[in-house]
Amino acid sequence: MLLFALVMAVIPYLPGMPPFWIVLLDNIGLSALVAMGLVLLTGVGGMTSFGQAAFCGFGAYTTALLSTAYGFSPWLTLPLSLVVSGAAAVLLGLVTVRLSGHYLPLGTIAWGLGLFYLFSKLELLGRNDGISGIPPLSIGSLRMNEPGTIYYAIWIAVIVSALLTMNLLDSRTGRAIRALRRGHIAAEAFGIETPRTKLLVFIHAAVLAGLSGWLYAHFERAVNPTPFGAEAGIEYLFIAVVGGAGYVWGGVLGAAIVVVLKEILQSYLPLLLHGEGQLETIVFGILLVALLQLAPTGVWPWLMSRLPFKPKRARLDMTLMLPARARTAATPNVLLHIDNARKQFGGVIAVNDVSFDVQTREIVALIGPNGAGKSTTFNLITGVLPATSGTVSVLGKPIHHAPPQEVVKLGISRTFQHVKLVPDMSVLENVAIGAHLRGRAGALASMFRLDRSDEARLLAEAARQIKRVGLADQIDQPAGSLSLGQQRIVEIARALCVDPMLLLLDEPAAGLRHLEKQRLATLLRQLRDGGMSVLLVEHDMGFVMDLADRVVVLDFGTKIAEGPPAAIKTNPEVIRAYLGATA
Repeated sequence: MLLFALVMAVIPYLPGMPPFWIVLLDNIGLSALVAMGLVLLTGVGGMTSFGQAAFCGFGAYTTALLSTAYGFSPWLTLPLSLVVSGAAAVLLGLVTVRLSGHYLPLGTIAWGLGLFYLFSKLELLGRNDGISGIPPLSIGSLRMNEPGTIYYAIWIAVIVSALLTMNLLDSRTGRAIRALRRGHIAAEAFGIETPRTKLLVFIHAAVLAGLSGWLYAHFERAVNPTPFGAEAGIEYLFIAVVGGAGYVWGGVLGAAIVVVLKEILQSYLPLLLHGEGQLETIVFGILLVALLQLAPTGVWPWLMSRLPFKPKRARLDMTLMLPARARTAATPNVLLHIDNARKQFGGVIAVNDVSFDVQTREIVALIGPNGAGKSTTFNLITGVLPATSGTVSVLGKPIHHAPPQEVVKLGISRTFQHVKLVPDMSVLENVAIGAHLRGRAGALASMFRLDRSDEARLLAEAARQIKRVGLADQIDQPAGSLSLGQQRIVEIARALCVDPMLLLLDEPAAGLRHLEKQRLATLLRQLRDGGMSVLLVEHDMGFVMDLADRVVVLDFGTKIAEGPPAAIKTNPEVIRAYLGATA
């Protein structure tokens, strides 16, 4: 970062530096600001937006109007431009972030087009002619009315924004943002408020775009609707994708590639073709497609993968501890009680009036053939699905359709039938998501690096749980590079970071070898002996019968048996459910 800043600082002073190159660098910086927001929004948060150019318009028009019509100092309009862009993001984001699938990008196109036409029709904003005569930025006697003088303002903004954005990603909040890309279910199971987190990302990206618009207005000293339309919004998304949608510096590199490539094509292609046709856009598109074929994840990660060295993680201070979960002085014997729980999907009854409980210091196995309703029962307990009827109680208190974020606060954590890790995050980062509720630092504290003590405790706790489950050697590996069995163990470590009183495990032994299953069974017995209860779904009957204190059997959503493993082994209803005949 420091080296990059020094290089950018000396570029204007290089002998023979053409002024036009400085103009290009100014345009690269303005585009990079928007692209960095899209990196966070699209590449990290998984929300595709084609409307970011509209937020540039909010920033540009705010400063243009206030500085020309009302005589505001350009520097005074900076916070006002950012506030207007952020407020617009709140209003649009409250609707947009609730969309998913193809409706999300379509929604951003819709309001992007709407705002473009709004800018072009408002008399206050000069309609299609826009606003001219915008005063330049100035510091004392220095007037930034030339590309070479505003250059430093633009690139200071780029470097500071990149630093703040990287700080945000390297934090508790950043992990929550990255968890969104794998869907909301796993994120919410560990206390992440997905609508609030999505809105935070949306606002951050809009504020960066507003900052770019503010600088653009004082760079050009005139604004009109053209730079804030759908075409510009699509180009900004291209920039983020080409550079590497998920990498902050990829946004800067992508801006450089796209801006320079467009300029080269516009300048030299007509000369090569003797001015016949306007083929720049076609050639530009072909070159971008070819570039993405070479580097499908973006140019920045492609370059980073070829470096001879890899950045190392800072050493963790394992003496740091998170406070343990507050527990009542006299914990009731029954932690979880399910009473006539029922779940219907239309005419299909997935869980049919099931009742059972889990007591303290107990391992209970929930078994049954495929389609018996085991995972659906887990989803009823953890709030992923609301029960059609019946009650689920924790420590004697009904949870009454509580969302997953509230259920985990009660001390219930879980793994999933289908692994839900973030593949490109390290094992340590994935496991630290489980400790989300045990941290306190927010987004602003993260951006300004005021969260380091909180972050150190969260990562130390994650490292302890990784060591506890026997994956210390893989702590820095990307989770997606591990075997399926190891990924399931990572999920268990993540669930343990909650410091739960009840651990729900959905097929934890699937994909494990014999010795790994033995180590898992030993770990679960240690957890039980340490005061934790376990409810597990598993198809390996040998594993279940050797481990469980009690077994509950479901078949077609109905409980057909409950009791100690020895009794379940000889139960004729259980044998009929599994084998189709009595013993």
